[in-house]
Amino acid sequence: MPNAASPPTLVWFRDDLRLADNPALTAAAGGDGPVVAVYVLDDESPGVRPLGGASRWWLAGSLRALAADLRARGVHLVLRRGPAAQVVPTLVEEIGAAEVVWNRRYDPAAAAVDDTVADALAARGVGVASFQASLLVEPAQMRTKTGGAYGVFTPFLRALLARPAPRSALPAPKTLRGVAGVPSDRLEDWSLEPTAPDWAAGFRPLWTPGEAAAGARLAAFLDDGLKGYATLRDRPDRTNTSRLSPHLRFGEISPFQIFHAARHAREAGRGGASSQDIDKFIAELVWREFSYHLLDHNPGLATKNYQPRFDAFPWRSDASALHAWQRGETGYPIVDAGMRELWTTGWMHNRVRMVVASFLVKHLLIDWREGERWFWDTLLDADPANNAASWQWVAGSGADAAPYFRIFNPILQGEKFDPDGAYVKHWIPALRGLGAQHVHRPFDMPRLELAAAGVTLGQNYPAPLVDHKVARERALAALAETKA
Repeated sequence: MPNAASPPTLVWFRDDLRLADNPALTAAAGGDGPVVAVYVLDDESPGVRPLGGASRWWLAGSLRALAADLRARGVHLVLRRGPAAQVVPTLVEEIGAAEVVWNRRYDPAAAAVDDTVADALAARGVGVASFQASLLVEPAQMRTKTGGAYGVFTPFLRALLARPAPRSALPAPKTLRGVAGVPSDRLEDWSLEPTAPDWAAGFRPLWTPGEAAAGARLAAFLDDGLKGYATLRDRPDRTNTSRLSPHLRFGEISPFQIFHAARHAREAGRGGASSQDIDKFIAELVWREFSYHLLDHNPGLATKNYQPRFDAFPWRSDASALHAWQRGETGYPIVDAGMRELWTTGWMHNRVRMVVASFLVKHLLIDWREGERWFWDTLLDADPANNAASWQWVAGSGADAAPYFRIFNPILQGEKFDPDGAYVKHWIPALRGLGAQHVHRPFDMPRLELAAAGVTLGQNYPAPLVDHKVARERALAALAETKA
């Protein structure tokens, strides 16, 4: 390995797979020595949750994009696999690094790994610097008037927006100096992408991982999707959502970039969006922030009820019903369309996420953790904070949760938010012969009329797993039993 006048700085990439607005990379670029970039695939550290299948597919594409962007600036992305507390110090010794820099993580298990790595490096006399890059406000800086953590979203939103504006996004470093000859794993050897069967085939036409694609998606949304967002974002048959969530989850774009882009769109009147549209979009960004603050204070958010009284809830164990829900075969069209969209594309519209989650937890009385695990494996944007917090919100067991007795009627939800049935018909071809007045309730049609439209319940479309009224009464009875 060639000698350098100054020792290199190691940049440890994690959920920040971008060059722009990457404070750790900016700091390394401003140093005297060259830069070594590393990504560690760590499925082994205690408490660290391995990525789900869909997320692993995205990670592969994101790492390819990051490697290409770094290579264009003369830096090779080193790939290593194993417990970070072993891998990072070993690499530091290999390259003779004087400092390691990274952007902070707020998942308590990941943060604990970072502390362990920092201690190991300090024992070797290696400097460590960490930076704020993935949250607009550090959890320690957001406290209620009584000094506690926020447990209700609306006051959290008000308090965050009342603070001084978040820092501006940083540009990508103009120049970087790399180090040649550092051994690296081959991405292909990590087997992040499926082969046989290739269940990710439906992802590729819709998604392009990477920083450039994230910026292009944000720009397109601000120009063409933000107008009407405040109301149209609830319509799964429309294109008024940003679809930035997978890019944001892997840090291909930062919340600082999105926040200020939305503010600039307001000032410039971009895309004809109203202030209400922009405020709602920013509020959705802050919900992610709120979820991470909850996770920071509640490490078991994905496995433990935020409200302990739900520990006594009488969940049902029903493998057959769970499988039907997972496969989009519940007999309720809006639920089934959402689950089929998820399986095919790795993504689901947010309104439909709430509907399918409510159906699992309240119509089927299946533990919310089963749904959280399924989403973790099948969502491209499976986020350790957002996924868990949102499932607990729907279940009624979380912070600022929707009351458990708020039970979505999947028929009315479909009729309200997919009024023409376009979304349902796209994902359930068997129902394309039904009119708008029947597409969300085919089980209410006379058998002959249903057959004339090409539908036979129990054959090419399932009969309902459970009657809505019966399920609602059962759920309320379960809640009363918990209170008792």
